[in-house]
Amino acid sequence: MWLAPGGVGVEAQPTAAGPSATVRRVAVIGGGTMGNGIAQTFATAGFDVELVDVRADFVSRALTTIGKSLERVAKKQEWLADRAAEVLKRIRGGTALEVVRECDIAIEAVSEDFALKQKVFEQLDQAARPEATLATNTSSISITEIAAITKRADRVIGMHFMNPVPVMPLVEIIRGLATSDETCAQVVDLAKRLGKTPVEVNDYPGFVSNRILMPMINEAAYCLMEGVASREAIDTVMKLGMNHPMGPLALADLIGLDTCLGIMEVLHEGLGDDKYRPCPLLRKMVRAGRLGRKSGHGFYEYPPS
Repeated sequence: MWLAPGGVGVEAQPTAAGPSATVRRVAVIGGGTMGNGIAQTFATAGFDVELVDVRADFVSRALTTIGKSLERVAKKQEWLADRAAEVLKRIRGGTALEVVRECDIAIEAVSEDFALKQKVFEQLDQAARPEATLATNTSSISITEIAAITKRADRVIGMHFMNPVPVMPLVEIIRGLATSDETCAQVVDLAKRLGKTPVEVNDYPGFVSNRILMPMINEAAYCLMEGVASREAIDTVMKLGMNHPMGPLALADLIGLDTCLGIMEVLHEGLGDDKYRPCPLLRKMVRAGRLGRKSGHGFYEYPPS
């Protein structure tokens, strides 16, 4: 989950001859920051997308966000006048999970909470066609554990996009214990059709990206809590000294402090090492509702969007 200094999504073709050739319609479950970014990326690549969330206003907000994002891309890349509107038309929003029966793959992008994902995958397993692939955009939760909820563990896989999805080229591909070679090949090929770079990693807590990134963010929170330096100083050191595009505290605000805390808890519990213990300040801020950009207040303050 890293903010790139620039760039936009790469357009691909909806047809292909590889392992993912049969994938034409995609379901995205969850219309938040990651979900709407995934939906936009697939639609830009020519796929038909079903975007599903639990409330109609969530769906409407997601579609509005995608529309504004496409307008920015169109202006930056000098698209033809009607192209952004055509991409948006490929996304159909709704609250009925039954639409996944029309889809070749469903990608879950709900909050980083195992109980919620369990409920979603139970419903997806019942609603999706038997041959459909079920993917999760989880940042840290075990793919094997998620797959065990279903009766198609061989067709369950991790497809972890980075934030912001339309910009970032990486997709972590995580196999569960039972994930088949065919499912892995399909999803790797699908990521390439999106213009992304898929990297296969093993099913360990946090995978690679967040096992490295989140302890850095957590340590930055400890530096702030212990008075080592101000928030601005901590972020400036990492930007100018380590050439990071964002400081770790600003990045935590972008990701969401609740998400950061959830991942640290998964790392702490899954790896059993106190070096992954979540910073008390991070935990306190989440309890106070200071979640970062999405709440208007995290390590920094943000004006209403």
